[in-house]
Amino acid sequence: MAILIVTDHTDRWPSDGPSVEVVDPKAYITQPQYSEMRGAKVFNLCQTYRYQSVGYYVSLLAEARGHRPVPSVAAMQDWKTRSIIRLVSEDLDELIQKSLAPIKSNKFTLSIYFGKNMAKRYDALAWRLFNLFQAPLLRAKFMQEKDRWQLTSVGGISAADVPEAHWPFIVETALDHFSKRRSVAKVKKTRFDMAILRNTDDPEPPSDEVALQRFAKAAAQQGVSTEYISRDDYGRLAEFDALYIRDTTAVNHYTYRFARRAHAEGLVVIDDPTSILLCTNKVYLAELLSRHKIPVPKTVVVHRDNADTLAEQLGFPCVLKRPDSAFSLGVVKVKTPDELQQKLKEFFADSELIIAQEFLPTDFDWRIGIFDRQPLYACKYYMAKGHWQIIKHENTNRGRYGKLETLPVELAPRKAVQVALKAANLIGDGLYGVDVKESDGKFSVIEVNDNPNINAGCEDAVLKEELYRRMVSIFVRRIEQHKAGGA
Repeated sequence: MAILIVTDHTDRWPSDGPSVEVVDPKAYITQPQYSEMRGAKVFNLCQTYRYQSVGYYVSLLAEARGHRPVPSVAAMQDWKTRSIIRLVSEDLDELIQKSLAPIKSNKFTLSIYFGKNMAKRYDALAWRLFNLFQAPLLRAKFMQEKDRWQLTSVGGISAADVPEAHWPFIVETALDHFSKRRSVAKVKKTRFDMAILRNTDDPEPPSDEVALQRFAKAAAQQGVSTEYISRDDYGRLAEFDALYIRDTTAVNHYTYRFARRAHAEGLVVIDDPTSILLCTNKVYLAELLSRHKIPVPKTVVVHRDNADTLAEQLGFPCVLKRPDSAFSLGVVKVKTPDELQQKLKEFFADSELIIAQEFLPTDFDWRIGIFDRQPLYACKYYMAKGHWQIIKHENTNRGRYGKLETLPVELAPRKAVQVALKAANLIGDGLYGVDVKESDGKFSVIEVNDNPNINAGCEDAVLKEELYRRMVSIFVRRIEQHKAGGA
């Protein structure tokens, strides 16, 4: 497997390592030989892993390209999550106390370079933390309170913050690491129940109360007890065998942390953390769909160096999308060069990369619901009256949404269902809502949603209670596979 070290400090790394190529972040993001490369392991040593920074996109695009990034975007999110830090501190308590017992100070910082510390006595602790947080260069901070050490924070170390004297050790350790394969033990799960995560204060939840009641009824008929939980029930996840997230998902959000924790505890999770991570960033989706030749509107991944070519490539009007836009928020149609420059400036303030697409005017979008790699429902989501999107956010009345029409899947256009399945299957086997535009007889995927709406009288209008029975049966089968030592 090819090994790439992506770093702003290319001069610090030997150019003659075994199968190691050192590349700067801009080249990795923009040059086609890296997007076309297969089977690479990418060690991301960028200056920062801040959300939507260049370092963030190195790992995100590596995943889209089928590469193996270290750190992954999931690992970056774990560093920020205090509850995960506390859980790790508890899980590693015995090792932490043993490793740090000789230290006289009440504070300690452990630098971890590819799973090792320069002081060999900390290797066991360093390796365990590296396995949990997976970054080439890590810094873990500990504090002693009441004669017990606690892990207080973990984060990636910028290459610029590494002491000069440490570099020979880092390079030696890295080269040793590249030649080895390690694995982390899986966490065992506990007992059998299903939690449904929802937010009763959300004015537009993905499922209304009637739909949730229908789901719970179908679950009870198949021997599955359900319980509504909220964001305050994070510590209870180990009580359940499955988690069904009916709260609007995002990466920088507690729903993602719930999914991550539930997955780590061995629960069957919908939406699973990988689907949340991949579907909620349109840069990833654009790269993934392009790589697999899924038909999409003409699309450009915009960075500061190619922004001036957009007008020529796409013309006007065109559509700009923030990478993490949802519910049509952060998606704008621009009609003039001046408007384009204004919106680019606004969007670049938050993200190093933006999605731009040609504008395809249609009366409606197809929404194909897919679960377990099979179509579940087919809807037409019509544009809001007098608007180019299905939601008109400035409206607060009934005209906010366009009308919805549900059809039997077998009556939906075969090509729309096929392209939706192909796109969703690239993400996984979870629950997805794939938006497809039909224009001039061609079907183009607009996006894959990990947290699609399922509301009573809407998406369930054709199958009714059967829709929920099918969903629950998938949960049941997966739970039983887990209990039998399967999936």
